[in-house]
Amino acid sequence: MSLKLYLMRHGPAEDEADSGVDADRALTASGRERVRNVAKALLEAKESAREILTSPLVRAVQTAEVVAIVAGVAQLRVGREIAPGGDCARFARFLAASGRKRAMLVGHEPDLSDVLSTLLGASHDRPFEKAMVIGLHLSRTTGLANLRFVLDPKTLRLEVSGQARG
Repeated sequence: MSLKLYLMRHGPAEDEADSGVDADRALTASGRERVRNVAKALLEAKESAREILTSPLVRAVQTAEVVAIVAGVAQLRVGREIAPGGDCARFARFLAASGRKRAMLVGHEPDLSDVLSTLLGASHDRPFEKAMVIGLHLSRTTGLANLRFVLDPKTLRLEVSGQARG
């Protein structure tokens, strides 16, 4: 048994918040649109999460909210584990061990690339673009993952083992 885990980087955000605080940077209008399109592509591919867990930074929360609205996901939770510097890999393994079926983690770079490499047990060379989603099967017993797909946010295509669909 495994968890279908979706790792998503937040969408494109403003360069600077009015407050001057990085954590307050919001999605741009085009960023919201990109996230909406990615969420629709996931829904059409029958790859929607049942619960979404997000970093507390504004741009990640807004990304998670857009995905939740498009996909009709009722469970949205904010967690420090997914914030920059949090222990997201350990949290993902906890979700798998607790019997979750489909969960999305919305976070940031370079943390998501580190989490991906940790869960795969090997480095992943592809850059984690804004609004990109990487689908994994995360083993409940070993805590290691297998790559299922990469959803390119620009083409909206699911790339599976070098093949594209969508």
